[in-house]
Amino acid sequence: MFESLFDIDPDATEAELRADVERFERLKSAAAAAQARATAQWAAKRRAAEALAGVPAAQRGRGLAAEVALARHEAPIRGGTHLGMARALVHEMPHTLAALERGHLSEWRATLIVRESACLSVDHRRQLDAELCADPSRLEGWGDKRVAAEAKAIVTRLDVEAVVARSAKAAEDRCVTIRPAPDTMAYVTALLPVAQGVAVYAALKRAADTTFDDRSRGQIMADTLVERTTGRPAEQPVPMTLNLVMADTTLAGDDESPAWLADYGPVPAGFARTLTGGAADPELKSTLRRLYRHPQSGHLVAMESRAQLFPKGLSTLLELRDRTCRTPYCDAPIRHHDHAVPRRRHGPTSALNGLGLCEAGNYAKEAPGWSVRTEEVDGAHTAEFTTPTGAVYRSTAPPLPGPPVRTVSVIECGLSVDLVRFNAA
Repeated sequence: MFESLFDIDPDATEAELRADVERFERLKSAAAAAQARATAQWAAKRRAAEALAGVPAAQRGRGLAAEVALARHEAPIRGGTHLGMARALVHEMPHTLAALERGHLSEWRATLIVRESACLSVDHRRQLDAELCADPSRLEGWGDKRVAAEAKAIVTRLDVEAVVARSAKAAEDRCVTIRPAPDTMAYVTALLPVAQGVAVYAALKRAADTTFDDRSRGQIMADTLVERTTGRPAEQPVPMTLNLVMADTTLAGDDESPAWLADYGPVPAGFARTLTGGAADPELKSTLRRLYRHPQSGHLVAMESRAQLFPKGLSTLLELRDRTCRTPYCDAPIRHHDHAVPRRRHGPTSALNGLGLCEAGNYAKEAPGWSVRTEEVDGAHTAEFTTPTGAVYRSTAPPLPGPPVRTVSVIECGLSVDLVRFNAA
């Protein structure tokens, strides 16, 4: 059935191929609607089963969002969004669900409508649903911004107090994030209340307008941000801890294997050598650590502790080994160092039984019915997650940078440098 459904005729005309593309887009929307129905029914069955089992109402459905995310091959943090959207569409917004099912809305545009209506009561949400999506022909030609703007206008008209309360609560979500950009650059993003965000941008703009040198306006604004945040000139290195993992052969210039920079990702060998050279500044601290890796796989060997919590050295090893959260499909930064088999079940505090996890992933695996098993095969650390429905997902720690059998070094440099050497032994 699927082979015939998705067959592409190599002799098709352009018009026929355009029709195929449009048909597949409608299929994606219909599949998203079916996913929402299945998710909502799954949630109802789980809560009903837990009610019969005597689980307190406040604890019913715990861990289900992470299961939904894994079933969709996404990080656990996304599961709550998918679960909430499914419940809203199926139980409160039938017109939006129907528009999605018929291909008048994409999954993302349906998500925008649900998101904008999140602050409304159930009755007001149903009113918005009918007004916006009862006649799906109105949605024809609307882009993402138009859909969100129309939904927001209706929300504001229905319950302005809810909008004000939502804005006040949004300030609690202010944060700063970082993500890689091409050519060893990075995006540092601050989510701020609008008044503060405008003030920050205006201050940087004013600095650029009153500085006259050979730098561009954007360069001056970027340098001013660095200087006012770190307290040092933009061209000077800043004392900090910056974990950089690289082969010692790369450090010596014998090969060009990429290094790994924590919270960023792979970086070219030349750039990594430049970072370590900057760390030789006499005003900055440099330290050397020695650890060992497996000779075949290149993975770190085990460390153990009798402590209930992971000590600093073992926590550092988990961070260097795992890099990001070990929950399958999750790329979130490591926030928790925890046991695969819990201590209450006599799980040891060791590298083999330890996992670097994000907060959501760690809490999800503690829900009833979840279990995690770890093993090492030729030094490769693998974690096997089993969900309450019996689904099994696996994640394997990435190998260290550099040639597979040769000596590898890990540099924690922050322009405070920790050189961590891994001998093949």
